[in-house]
Amino acid sequence: MPTGKDFRAIALALPEAEERETWGHPTFRVRDKMFAAMATDGRSASIKATKEAQAALVGSEPEVFSIPAYVGHHGWVGVTLANIDAAELRELITEAWLMTAPKRLAREVEE
Repeated sequence: MPTGKDFRAIALALPEAEERETWGHPTFRVRDKMFAAMATDGRSASIKATKEAQAALVGSEPEVFSIPAYVGHHGWVGVTLANIDAAELRELITEAWLMTAPKRLAREVEE
């Protein structure tokens, strides 16, 4: 059962990732582009994803995943941290980072 502290550690462990408070809550960015955000209470988060991944996740585990306000129509997925497996959370955050990071930086990480 990951916590907000775990979420933050996973996100900030990625190359050039930084945390910035925006709209009153923590957001996580790579080269100024956002790939994840966390609620101020650390209980839930939004993670960048494709619309296909969002549909699959929300459809398969509605107790874990949801469509977040404001960014849901772009494919982002809402996550209830108390209900997700830590390995799955790490994978989702890493995928979001890979989608957002400049291609050269992403390639370096994938190699």
